Amino acid sequence: MHDILLISISGEDQPGLTAGITTILADHSVNVLDIGQAVIHATLSMGVLVEVPDHCDATGMSEAVTAYAQSHSMQARISPVSADSYARWVQAQGRARYIITLLARKITADQLSRVTTVVSRHGLNIDSINRLSGRIPQGELPALSKACVEFSVRGPLQDSGLFRRDLLEVAGALDVDLAFQQDNMYRRNRRLVVFDMDSTLIEAEVIDELARLAGVGEQVSAITERAMRGEIDFSESFRARVALLKGLDEGALEKVASELKITEGAEHLLSTLRALGYKTAIVSGGFTYFARYLQARLGIDYIHANELDIAEGAVTGRVVGTIVDGARKADLLRQLATEQNIDLQQVIAVGDGANDLPMLSVAGLGIAFRAKPLVKQSAEQSISTLGLDAILYLLGLSDRYQNYSSASK
Repeated sequence: MHDILLISISGEDQPGLTAGITTILADHSVNVLDIGQAVIHATLSMGVLVEVPDHCDATGMSEAVTAYAQSHSMQARISPVSADSYARWVQAQGRARYIITLLARKITADQLSRVTTVVSRHGLNIDSINRLSGRIPQGELPALSKACVEFSVRGPLQDSGLFRRDLLEVAGALDVDLAFQQDNMYRRNRRLVVFDMDSTLIEAEVIDELARLAGVGEQVSAITERAMRGEIDFSESFRARVALLKGLDEGALEKVASELKITEGAEHLLSTLRALGYKTAIVSGGFTYFARYLQARLGIDYIHANELDIAEGAVTGRVVGTIVDGARKADLLRQLATEQNIDLQQVIAVGDGANDLPMLSVAGLGIAFRAKPLVKQSAEQSISTLGLDAILYLLGLSDRYQNYSSASK
């Protein structure tokens, strides 16, 4: 049986180091079983697992690698690997793999310590840790800074529900977001993103803004809050709120639309998704008037919302057609997936209210964004710390690729 050696090289990164080491290995005709390399702040760490053939001079190869490393002021360590140890390593490749994504304004050692402690407690091994966000300058953080670290972990997970709860407990204690996904073929193969509108793509509940102009703000806001918390049926509450708008001048809609504040990260997210070929949709319990406004501004492909009835320049207090409630949102998401000829696992749904839960549960990746407590607890994933473009991190896209996509569109 051939010998197996683990070659570890570390030190200041220099051009040509990897080529130099691999040339030596090639000269000795070894087989490469695994290889990994990372550079952190100009410091290189490289590992190569090699199988040494019987005809190879293993001692000569090791001496050549060591001499090359020393001549470049690098440290080299060459360790034998037993056949049993290698066999166990090979067998481990069939184990389930998961992705944990840490989202925060900045990354601290305490965050990493607590996350990795949870991983260890549940018997999982960390294969790799990668920073997806850009490099953060020293000193005071820039406004709306973003930080993201992704953990790739592997192993038999006995209780995924308990593991998720432990991560959520850490997230709540540290005011960060922690997403937990299975690392499967769908993760980087999503094709459609469906958004709620109010308090998701925009930082407002439009019906509340209209109610304020109609002089019934307090009444409508009270009903809205109860509906978003899931305390009353959405369709019933929606009709009651719209009825209170009766007589509002049509010009109020244009005024509210012109003052809408787009949610942090929405424009960056939509432009990146568009550059990557994703289709996007608004599926909202709000009004089509505002959905069309956002469609034009953000380049969204499809919209489904409620048609507010207007007659003689004023709101009638009625809605035209079927109300888009929670069940309807889920149906529309399925319809869009069918039209795009894609699997539901390839759909991402994003929303903040109780009426978004049906579509969040149907989509392959359902994300509660800055959501009410009930929604956050019920959804598979949640983002509360960063803006909407943090969704790109859940897809495994680093800032480098995001910026490239935006620049090349």
